[in-house]
Amino acid sequence: MTLVAEPKTARRALAHPLCAEATRGLAPWAGVAAFLVPAVLLAATADRWQGGWAETRSEVHGVLLVLVPLAAAVGCVRGGRERRRGTQELWGTAVRGPLARLLAAALPPALWVAAGYLLAAAGALLATWPYARGDRPYLDLLPTDAVVLVAAALAGHVVGRLVAWRAAAPLLAVGGYLGLAQSGQPGSGSGRYLDPALPVAEGLVPVGWQPTAMAVWTAGLAVSAVLAYAARRRYTALLPLAAATAAGALLAQTGPGPWRTNPAGHGQVCATSTSPQICVNDRYKDLLPQVTKALSGITGRLEGVRNLPVRFEDRPGEPGDGEVRLPMLTPFGRSVVRGRLTDPEQYAWEAVMALEGRDDCRELTARVRPADDAVIAYLAPSPSQDYFDGLDAKGTAAERAGLKERQAARARLASMGADERRTWLSAYFATAGDCDPSGVPAL
Repeated sequence: MTLVAEPKTARRALAHPLCAEATRGLAPWAGVAAFLVPAVLLAATADRWQGGWAETRSEVHGVLLVLVPLAAAVGCVRGGRERRRGTQELWGTAVRGPLARLLAAALPPALWVAAGYLLAAAGALLATWPYARGDRPYLDLLPTDAVVLVAAALAGHVVGRLVAWRAAAPLLAVGGYLGLAQSGQPGSGSGRYLDPALPVAEGLVPVGWQPTAMAVWTAGLAVSAVLAYAARRRYTALLPLAAATAAGALLAQTGPGPWRTNPAGHGQVCATSTSPQICVNDRYKDLLPQVTKALSGITGRLEGVRNLPVRFEDRPGEPGDGEVRLPMLTPFGRSVVRGRLTDPEQYAWEAVMALEGRDDCRELTARVRPADDAVIAYLAPSPSQDYFDGLDAKGTAAERAGLKERQAARARLASMGADERRTWLSAYFATAGDCDPSGVPAL
């Protein structure tokens, strides 16, 4: 008796249907699209998130506004495949039941979309790591976001099987995008917390149960749709629907909402060797050496001066007694890009403006303006000072006279002896923030 070896082609034909569905056709391309779309969007906005873990979390989560409609459209296209091919009756004769056939077709593109998103998210985290200046990675939303994408693809698949229209997929994508964008608006009430693509501010973190509740809410709706369509006992769809309803009620009706202020945003790290002290938010504590260096010219010239604030502070809310606002480090993309101060001179000038504290004074006499200008020019002149001086030098007679007066005041302050200048600056900073010009010492 002769034994005949089974041909390799026959063995390949016996492979599980999921292998073919996962490696051919739409599914891999859906994963590529789900990677490229967030990768392009994140690369275009890298200046405002690269270097901050919370900023990276917010931007990566924000791409769901585009990816959730994309996942639904992919599922819709895949769901209508058999109808387009005219093989619905043939599939009806298969040994496997309708639910198994649906999952074999729907899960591969859904999982590919989630994998593409997670790969893009991992790339964003790796891009942030070399530039991070404190804090820690925020990974609590990533598993839930992946579940949301799988759920959107499954729901879209059911729509594709129900709606016999080629334009169903693009319309589903557009409608999904508009619906998510509208529901995420601040005026949408507590129902906005049901939006899986709700924008998350950098200073917020989810309450411990929020990611789980969001996963149950979205997955429950998708699973109930799948069971209602394809299960032999369709009443089983009631169980995931009940779970989704409970999770949705928890998300939408919980007091102040399922988000809270990040506790790390209230702590500060200070350099106590300077006067005023320089404090930065604990989330960006590794920026403190750069900030201290940028303000070193100011603190060096103010050594021995009285009536100064105790510290520059960097935290939400109004400064306390003896504190003055540090120039804003956030949002990233302006003062800080990829963990570096972009313009230390501009940053120092903004710090002096905060010390002077007369931005809100509508009317200042001719006596106060030259004194303010002289202090700013002495401590940290604006990088644009020469440009504006040049404009005034070519301006009207009043502008030229004002420039001459300011230049004379700068020269008088710079020519003072060290003790005399400290005495004058002490008297000047005793009036900081006061719009009454009577106490400002003359120059």
